[in-house]
Amino acid sequence: MTEPSAARPRPTMVDVARQAGVSHQTVSRYLRSGGAGLKEATRVRVQAAITELGYRPNLVARSMRTRRTGRLAILLPGVNFPSPNRVIAGAVESAHAEGYVVEVLSLEGGPAARAERMAELRDSGQVEGILALAPVAADSGSRTGGGPAVVVSADYDDRMRGLGEIADGSAVRELVEGLAGAGHRRFLHVSGPREFASARGRRRSYLRAVEEFGLQSHGVAEGDWSAASGTEAVRSLAPDSGVTAVVAANDVVAAGVVRGAAERGWRVPADLSVTGWDNDPVGACMPPSLTTVDVDLEALGARAMRRLVCAVRGTAPPPADGPFHRVLWRESTGPVPSRSD
Repeated sequence: MTEPSAARPRPTMVDVARQAGVSHQTVSRYLRSGGAGLKEATRVRVQAAITELGYRPNLVARSMRTRRTGRLAILLPGVNFPSPNRVIAGAVESAHAEGYVVEVLSLEGGPAARAERMAELRDSGQVEGILALAPVAADSGSRTGGGPAVVVSADYDDRMRGLGEIADGSAVRELVEGLAGAGHRRFLHVSGPREFASARGRRRSYLRAVEEFGLQSHGVAEGDWSAASGTEAVRSLAPDSGVTAVVAANDVVAAGVVRGAAERGWRVPADLSVTGWDNDPVGACMPPSLTTVDVDLEALGARAMRRLVCAVRGTAPPPADGPFHRVLWRESTGPVPSRSD
């Protein structure tokens, strides 16, 4: 992509039109509506010209002409927890593809504080839409008086712990079903902390699946998302436990389970099958590579942003995408061992 510099003037809409072989009105229409109503070939040419020239709309001039700023805001809790980078990345990429600039605001306080900041943003005229990735006070998600559009996609709580679809543990059922199909009958679950909705969801799905398929659960080992909790859970197994499959709450815990199995002289998966969750890139490089659940957080953020863009433009939101969870079967799971200690 060509970047504007001091030696070359900033590219204009006319430059984009000339590069794409269309009128500047067509470029303007593309920027206003994301190309809605244009032929696909025209949309592709305009986008290619924008990318090649490094064109960025003059937001000040456009705001003066249309009273639109071309800016959107994402609201997050202000806490010392890792930010939901993948969700934000998906949301920002989706917004950029539609011609918007995005500001990410991290706010101290709870839902009431976010609602207050949302009201300030609405009154400022600085943004056309606001996406909240955490709960806000009641009645904060409605659009009033022609102000900015608001979408509340409460994917995290005030401590950045996953909610909603992020906390959906139903994919554990597929893990248990697959292991049962490989002959496993006695399972152990190493959970995450109960204060996390995601940990509760995976635990609940595990217990339901064991019951549904007529299997046996050796129990639930209380974990804390750490590898150490996985290692300790395996160390604590009695020699005659009969456990041949461990469903870990995440990939870090699963790595600890693999370590604990090695300490006991058990091979994975010959003696013990192990599954994780999160599709941590390291898991694919482990010996053996880790069976896990991939969560498409980028798609979750992109879908929330598409809802906001549609609300800004007054168009119908797109239909919901498919599930965000996908089981990845790898080397850490296999048939039930012919015998176990």
